[in-house]
Amino acid sequence: MKVTVVGAGAVGATCADNIARKELCSELVLVDIKEGVAEGKAMDLMQTAALLGFDTNIIGSTNDYTKTAGTDVAVITSGIPRKPGMTREELIGINAGIVKSVTENLLKHSPNAIIVVISNPMDTMTYLALKSSGLPKNRIIGMGGILDSSRFKYFLSTAMGCTSTDLQGVVVGGHGDTTMIPLARLATYQGTPVSNYLDAEALKKVVADTMVGGATLTGLLGTSAWYAPGAAGAALVEAIVRDEKKLFPCCVYLDGEYGQKDICIGVPVVIGRNGVEKIIDYKLNDEEQAAFNKSADAVRNMNAALDAL
Repeated sequence: MKVTVVGAGAVGATCADNIARKELCSELVLVDIKEGVAEGKAMDLMQTAALLGFDTNIIGSTNDYTKTAGTDVAVITSGIPRKPGMTREELIGINAGIVKSVTENLLKHSPNAIIVVISNPMDTMTYLALKSSGLPKNRIIGMGGILDSSRFKYFLSTAMGCTSTDLQGVVVGGHGDTTMIPLARLATYQGTPVSNYLDAEALKKVVADTMVGGATLTGLLGTSAWYAPGAAGAALVEAIVRDEKKLFPCCVYLDGEYGQKDICIGVPVVIGRNGVEKIIDYKLNDEEQAAFNKSADAVRNMNAALDAL
């Protein structure tokens, strides 16, 4: 099994680190456009192998995609990170060209690869990768909902004073501060509704904190977060390469599901060796469906910016 991570910045390197530690592949290629960065980080990661006990071979490459040939799963993290005060929408003009070029280069050498998109604005970049590549919709997957759901569970666990591993919580919709939809109604603590433990006001605050989770970290760090996004990307890779049939909220192409067509947006899906294997219908209530429709409209507005490029 071979995995490629394009973009050796903080998110890409963290994703690669998680993939190597879990031994999800025999060969891991790290690619970056900046001279020496991918090679240096690959070497640094390889020097942890004896300490951490993994056997994955990690190779660094400065923009040489021939080294990615035969990749089974490719993760795209390329693009500039979000700066304080910058919206994901403002990233479109710069990152669209990068993601399109990376997708083309990957598929030139690995035509059967499944592609995981982390680059922001993620919903639009996932849509761009799908449309520009012509790949079947099961092979282009945006990671965002996995990260947003992990943040949702973090804020729930903080409010409830419990471990996040005992919680189930899903975020659907767009991967943006105003477009994501934490499904508080369906969140549970070991099978019981979290509303049994949090009043409406506390739960409302958890939802609000989740929606600005990325912006909060950007304000604190001065750049985008990387530990959780990298781990979320690796979790998606793991579900694919190990054929886990795992239920994850991911940004995928809809063709009538959830009342939407011709859009990539976050919904619950089953992930396995073929990528997206099934879209799960959560039976949203009227309020949730209205929020989802509004989120889809916002994502379409972002997608429209691609026409001007």
